[in-house]
Amino acid sequence: MSSLPQILREKLSTTPSGRLPFAQVMELALYHPEHGYYGAGPRKIGRQGDFFTSVSVGPLFGKLLALYALREWQALGEPEDFTLIEQGAHDGQLAEDVLNALDGKPLRYLIVEPNPKYREAQFKRLGDRVQWVESLTALQSGPQHAFFLCNELPDAFPVHLVRWNGQSWEELFVETDGTEAFRFISGDCSCAELADEMKHLPHDLAPGHTLEINLTMLAWIHALAKAAFRGAIFIADYGLDAEEFHADSRADGTIRRYWQHQTDGQVLVNLGECDLTTHIHFTRLIDEAVRHGLTQREYDLQGRLLGRMAMPWLQSLEGRPPDAATMRQFNSLTHPALMGRSFRCLILEKSGR
Repeated sequence: MSSLPQILREKLSTTPSGRLPFAQVMELALYHPEHGYYGAGPRKIGRQGDFFTSVSVGPLFGKLLALYALREWQALGEPEDFTLIEQGAHDGQLAEDVLNALDGKPLRYLIVEPNPKYREAQFKRLGDRVQWVESLTALQSGPQHAFFLCNELPDAFPVHLVRWNGQSWEELFVETDGTEAFRFISGDCSCAELADEMKHLPHDLAPGHTLEINLTMLAWIHALAKAAFRGAIFIADYGLDAEEFHADSRADGTIRRYWQHQTDGQVLVNLGECDLTTHIHFTRLIDEAVRHGLTQREYDLQGRLLGRMAMPWLQSLEGRPPDAATMRQFNSLTHPALMGRSFRCLILEKSGR
């Protein structure tokens, strides 16, 4: 039976140059339908998996999103077609938490999911409480009112790697090292879209400074802007601003390998068996969103933004503290030493078409 490294070596052997852009390698490593880390089906998350997410903390994250969605629905005049739309729903846990918190409110739930293995896992959990579409393109015909949400989605998009050589930016490609391993080699950029992005990168960094360019993220936000709905878009993820990306302390880039709750920069090792992820360039994402007609409503550290989102719920308790389990979840989501600082949240406003 083939493994992902064997498939990659075979693919490299058939390319004229014997190398591939890292974006293609990352695509295979994560999304190959049989041997990709995510392609084969939902991964275990939490203590038994390779990493934690805001969803694995408990249902409070979903509850806060549900309450925000209800306020959005009311602000839009409670339209009948108002739909919560989630992309990157994994095994459906967040959808279940949101739906449970809605407590029977007549709101629709739609999941954008191209992988049939994920749709099967989501159906087992959610049944007919949700509907599915395969891509954002389907949203161009409706609904007309919605709240779109995603948690840790763009950080798993394949990225190109580029490195400053002291005079110009070069792309990093992957090739075999003559044994069973893989290595990086620099060269001219592989596509016009990448070349356009490289024109806007700084030229005052130290030689060797490496950056990720997430072309898939830019195409994604453009496709989302084309959707028919009016409403809000909620994005939560690891991320940085432009100044932080270009800091000397991040000269090796943010691309990392996650395996059994350990993280390192060995991103060409154990391909297909480990998660590969990068920090989101939120400055670039916001710029592209605005360019396509979206408006920045809020952008902040997760702890601060979720804290503001939680205020109506906390006020409804009338001074009574939440139960101990819920309080632990709130602290995990918002405390600066936990997820409150490492994650950031962006809320965009969409006027519809």
